[in-house]
Order: sequence, then C-alpha cells, then structure tokens
Amino acid sequence: MAGTLVGAMIGWGIDTVFSVSPWGIILFTLIGFAAGVLNMMRAAGETGGKKPPQG
Repeated sequence: MAGTLVGAMIGWGIDTVFSVSPWGIILFTLIGFAAGVLNMMRAAGETGGKKPPQG
C-alpha cells in the first residue's frame, strides 16, 4: 500500500508543478501499485525466477 501512496504523492506533485493534471497522478499511482505488487511477490518468494537447487 505504501508504494501506491508514494506514487500518488509523486504524481500529485508532478501535476502541480507541470500543470498536467490528472496524468501525473494516474501514471505514478499505477507505477506505485506495480512496485507494491512486485515487492509483495518478492517477499513471498513468488517472483517466478529460477530457484537454486535444493540439497
């Protein structure tokens, strides 16, 4: 959830500075959400990468 909130805050800041509302908040909220999902998958060990051999 933190990634989504941080992304939304960065997007809001970009919208305010560059007057591109609502594109900054939309884009960075989605990026933050994707980063949060990736972080949860990494924490759970479900990234889909090759696992080292057991033994």
